[in-house]
Amino acid sequence: MPESTLDVAHDSPSLRIVDALADATDTDPLELDPLYDVVDPEALDRFLEADPTGEATVAFGYGGHSVEVRSDGAIAIDGTIYDECV
Repeated sequence: MPESTLDVAHDSPSLRIVDALADATDTDPLELDPLYDVVDPEALDRFLEADPTGEATVAFGYGGHSVEVRSDGAIAIDGTIYDECV
């Protein structure tokens, strides 16, 4: 399965979450409900990017799936880690 690790120095965590969920569900990202319906994307990005330890974690439901994202770059959808999401 594809996996997605975000580079918080270069990638927006919120955009990578959408890409990971789209990949996990084999759905076009534009067909997903907006992320801002469940979490403030800008606040999420700031929170994750501000953690110098890489240990911050945020978990929430999105599109009927469990999403967990860590400030070290890992994104998990329903417990599966996604890396190099295309």
